[in-house]
Amino acid sequence: MDNLSIKFTLGSEITAEQKEFFNKNGFIHFKNFIKKETVADIIEASEQVQQQWIDEQKVKVNGIPVKYGKDLDGSPIVQRFAFINQHHPLFEGLTHDPRFEILLDLIGPGARLGTEEKDGMVLNHYVNGVDSKFTQMGWHTDGLRDIFQGTKLNPMLNVGTHLSNVKPENGGLRVLPGTHKQSLYNMLFRKRYFLDNKADREEIAIVPDAGDLTIHDGRLWHRVAQSAVTGEESRRRVIYLPIIAGRFEPKNEKSPTAFYQRFAGFVK
Repeated sequence: MDNLSIKFTLGSEITAEQKEFFNKNGFIHFKNFIKKETVADIIEASEQVQQQWIDEQKVKVNGIPVKYGKDLDGSPIVQRFAFINQHHPLFEGLTHDPRFEILLDLIGPGARLGTEEKDGMVLNHYVNGVDSKFTQMGWHTDGLRDIFQGTKLNPMLNVGTHLSNVKPENGGLRVLPGTHKQSLYNMLFRKRYFLDNKADREEIAIVPDAGDLTIHDGRLWHRVAQSAVTGEESRRRVIYLPIIAGRFEPKNEKSPTAFYQRFAGFVK
């Protein structure tokens, strides 16, 4: 199966073809996971949470720093919401969509949604303007945090629900297919974590429409490319929810900020 741009439809189970594609490449793209009306409701709910956090001058959520930035008109916005599922009933309800249970089969027994772990449900809001603080993210793997914390490298998948129509020139997710099967050495040293933003000749652009769903393995090298356009056309929103296995490690308001979070300063 060589067509890496193929898009699937999620049914009542993960098919053998879908599992084969994911196991080989470390990512998969499903079309039309949620309706356009639901996308609009989600964006409205995120703006409600954003205003609350700005009013409260919220700095951290369960130990995870809130990433603020400026919108195109110079007004403050939240550009990265951690644990947003704990701050609005719409996001909490989304985590109970039974189709997420279907996706657990990509890991197998012991898999669960990380609604209380890692960074919970995260909403990223990218916009490329003069005062933007969050326009791209350098090459990294999501498994690095386990290594920093001195724990076993457990299975982890990042499930993305996309809220914007994205074209290649809009930037967005780029992945290196198959790197989820790499050695630990390559996972640590293949690229400079977060500092390296350069395109790779082997990378694949994930180009979703609003309402699509993507999944990538936490061990897969990936980056978020900066939009080549500016202004309103560059605006992108995406929700990520982890599927994880291993020891249950919930976070709360007293949780410390982890060492790896200091790399957030490299994300521009």
